[in-house]
Amino acid sequence: MSVSYESDASHESSYLDTSAAGRRSKRRRIERKNLSPDVPESSFGITSLVDALEQALRVPGDHSFDTLVEDVLPELLHAEANLRVGATYRSDDNAKPLTRAEAREILDEIMAEGGDRLQTLLTSLVTRKLSTHPSTLRSMILRKSVLHTPETVTPLPPSRASPTINPQVLDALYAIRTTPYEYSFLSRIQGFQPARTPTAIAVDWETRSPWMELMSDVRDHYSLMHSEREQPIENVAPIEYVSLRPEHLPQVHDLFRRTFWEGISVSDALEYSPEKCTVVATYKKLVVGAALLSSPQETYITYLSVRAGWENSQIATTMLYHLITLNPNRDITLHVSINNPAMLLYNRFGFKAEEFIVGFYEDYLDPQSRASKNAFRLRLRR
Repeated sequence: MSVSYESDASHESSYLDTSAAGRRSKRRRIERKNLSPDVPESSFGITSLVDALEQALRVPGDHSFDTLVEDVLPELLHAEANLRVGATYRSDDNAKPLTRAEAREILDEIMAEGGDRLQTLLTSLVTRKLSTHPSTLRSMILRKSVLHTPETVTPLPPSRASPTINPQVLDALYAIRTTPYEYSFLSRIQGFQPARTPTAIAVDWETRSPWMELMSDVRDHYSLMHSEREQPIENVAPIEYVSLRPEHLPQVHDLFRRTFWEGISVSDALEYSPEKCTVVATYKKLVVGAALLSSPQETYITYLSVRAGWENSQIATTMLYHLITLNPNRDITLHVSINNPAMLLYNRFGFKAEEFIVGFYEDYLDPQSRASKNAFRLRLRR
């Protein structure tokens, strides 16, 4: 009974082992079939490898494995060496994929050479790879600069000699300490609009001042006395009434210094709305008159004067008229010496005397001046 029991047990155990092995073998066959359903279950023979190599390399004649390996082995070694060179370059992250244009150029060169070159393993692989996926190859492997490194380096042609630098230009550049805003980089970001030249307040083509008549007589006299010489040409120009500009300041200061007293400066008038508080009469580039208010808030006439030789030409009247017009609905006040002929001008515009001040100009006028030190305070009520 015991023998029979053991025999049955061993038989059962053998059956179990055989069944497990069969299941594992069946499972492996199923997995191989799922992974590569098109591959036959039989092993791949050497004959198929030889046929594949023959078809890929197109080698005529003896098709034995030894003959094929003997021809292919040098090409494999050469390809391996090139791959190592390419790997060295790739370690430096300098290798880049070929572009389609570069791949096409290399493929055209290989096809153009023809002959035995097409029979090598490397060119066959390169040709097939380029024709299917050119971007997968590395330019460091296929470029001629890597495959065929020149023994010598061709020197670059000498660069053109730089022109000599003008030291005056360098000195002028180094002398620049600041850049004007209109030429700065900030003006390119924020924008810059050049300041427009203010338009004239009025233009008078009809007035002929005594000075203009005198200059005309001088030219006529010169023409009569020297008729054989080239005659000067007079450029006819009007009297323009404009707002105060920086280029007017030297002449305006000189005019006020000659009319009133030394040390007068009206430079700050450029900061207080000159388009409303200043009127300057100009002939060509000559300042012939100026009238100023202290500010748009305190409409007080600080100075009004006309250049000598330009009196009795309605210049002062025109300047005062425009000064009043530019500040409507505001009372305008001023002080004037009691013997100043300008009193008549102010009276015509409606100024009325509100106060008599003794010695108002005591600290300003020269002791030898003929102008009275006493003054009237006048007001034009609006």
